[in-house]
Amino acid sequence: QVHLEESGGGLVQAGGSLRLSCAASERTFSNAAVGWFRQAPGKGREFVATIATFGGSTYYADSVKGRFTISGNNPKNTLYLEMNNLKPEDTAVYYCAAGIYSTEDSDYKYWGQGTQVTVSS
Repeated sequence: QVHLEESGGGLVQAGGSLRLSCAASERTFSNAAVGWFRQAPGKGREFVATIATFGGSTYYADSVKGRFTISGNNPKNTLYLEMNNLKPEDTAVYYCAAGIYSTEDSDYKYWGQGTQVTVSS
């Protein structure tokens, strides 16, 4: 069974940093990819970043490229999202997900409950 649980969200000022963690059950990394999505109030779920579980290829949304870094620690079954130079428009609930290597949320079968990130101006 695949289980995902995010942590590390919080309130930060613009320009600040946060690191999100996603604790995953052992079977999570048998999926082809694990990724991060976010959903701001009143908006749809948006792709942020993904990493292939074998090979480690990564892909980022243009809006976060150069500021966010996705990484995984397979022995610890943990996924991370390092977020630097945060902007108010990064405010959202952040979700980790497991599925295939894709930017489409429909390609991710397993989802965590989400963690809130709020960036103040």
